[in-house]
Amino acid sequence: MNAAIPIRLDDGCVDSPVLRERGQREVFCGLTGIIWMHRKIQDAFFLVVGSRTCAHLIQSAAGVMIFAEPRFATAIIDERDLAGIADANEELDRVVRRLLERRPDIKMLFLVGSCPSEVIKLDLSRAAARLSQEFLPNVRILNYSGSGIETTFTQGEDACLASMVPLLPVTNAAAPTSLMIVGCLPDVVEDQFARHFKALGIDQVQFFPPRNSRALPAIGPNTRYLLAQPFLTDTARALESRGASHLPAPFPFGVEGTTEWLRAAAEVFGVSSEVFDSVTAPSRERAQRALERHRTQLQGKRIFFFPDSQLEIPLARFLARELGMQLTEVGTPYLHRDHMKRELMLLPKETQLSEGQDVEKQLDRCRAAEPDIVVCGLGLANPLEAEGFTTKWAIELVFSPVHGYEQSADLAELFARPLIRRQKIAAKELACN
Repeated sequence: MNAAIPIRLDDGCVDSPVLRERGQREVFCGLTGIIWMHRKIQDAFFLVVGSRTCAHLIQSAAGVMIFAEPRFATAIIDERDLAGIADANEELDRVVRRLLERRPDIKMLFLVGSCPSEVIKLDLSRAAARLSQEFLPNVRILNYSGSGIETTFTQGEDACLASMVPLLPVTNAAAPTSLMIVGCLPDVVEDQFARHFKALGIDQVQFFPPRNSRALPAIGPNTRYLLAQPFLTDTARALESRGASHLPAPFPFGVEGTTEWLRAAAEVFGVSSEVFDSVTAPSRERAQRALERHRTQLQGKRIFFFPDSQLEIPLARFLARELGMQLTEVGTPYLHRDHMKRELMLLPKETQLSEGQDVEKQLDRCRAAEPDIVVCGLGLANPLEAEGFTTKWAIELVFSPVHGYEQSADLAELFARPLIRRQKIAAKELACN
C-alpha cells in the first residue's frame, strides 16, 4: 500500500509576474449558476427578475423542455416596466404571490437580480424584506445579483451562498470543532466526500449549501471550512465574519489535489498519517490507474486557458502535474492569492498567468502560441474551431461532476475527448483525399 506522501511545496508561481488586463471580456453572466444551484437546494426556487433574454439564456443553458417544471423562472421586465408606466414592485409582488400559491413546496425563494433590474434600479433587497414579512415562517425570501455587467458566471453561486450566510444558526464557544465543506457539489460527489471523512473519523461534517434549506449548517468560532470551489470569495468573507476559519488547501481536482484537500482536514482533526494512508490508498490507487490511459493522450500537449470560470488555476495544476500537459497561458477572471496560494505553489515556475481580459489581445497571444487545445467560453469556441483550433467549453467543466478521486479520470477525459475528436476528423479527411 503506497503512503500518501505530502507534496513538497515550493514557491512555484507565487511570486511570478501576472499579466493584468482590463478590456472587453467574453464570459457568461452570473445567472448561469442557477442551473446547478436549483438542482442542489431541492426546496428552493430561483426567480430571475430580468428580460426575455435572461429567460432564454437560462432555458438554453439548462436544456429545459416545455413540459418540465424546474425550480427557476423569470419575472419578465418589459417595456412598461422600463418606461416607468407600471410599478415594478407591485408587479413583482403579484408574481411572487402567484408563484408561492402555485408551488407550496417552495421553502426558500431567491429573487435574482439581472442587468435589466439593475438598470431600472429595482431594489430587490427591499423587495425581499417586504415579501419576507408576508410569507415567513413558511418561506424565506432572499436576494442576490446575477448580473453580467460586472461578474463572471460562477460568481452567481458565490453571491447566492453569501446571501444565505446570515441565516446560518450560531454555535457557542463550547461546541465541538466541526468541519464545513463550502461549495455546490453534485450529490454523488458530496456522498463520496462524506464517506471519506467518516472513514477518517471526522464526524462533525456539514455541507453548505445543504440539500434542504431547513437543514442549514451551524457556524461559530469552532467551525473550520474547506472550499470545494475556488470562486467563493464573498462567501468565504461572510463565513469568517461569523467566526469560521479557513483551512488552506489545494482544491480537490485530481488525485493530488483531492489528497491534499482531505489532508488539510485530517491534520486539524488529529487523524494520524497511518489512518490517513489506509483510508485514502484504495481510492488514490484506483484513480491513478484510471488516469493512465488519458495521460498517454494528453502528455506533452499544449493548453491555453481563457479566463472564464475561475477554475483555471486548479485545473492547470492538475493537467500539468498529473497528466504532463504544457501550460502556454493560464487566464483567470480574478486571482484571489490567499485562496490560490497552495495552487500557485504547485504550478511550474515559468507558467504565464493572466488576470482579467482584453479578449482581442488574448486571442492574438493564443494564435501565436498555437496550443493543441484551448479552454474558453462558448462565444469564442466556434470561431476558434473555424480557425483550426481544438477547444473545450469552460462551462462544461462546471456542469460536470469533476471533484474527488472517483471523478479524476472523468475530468481528464473532458480534455482528451476534443483531441481524440480532432484526430478522428483529420484521419477521415486524409482518407477522403
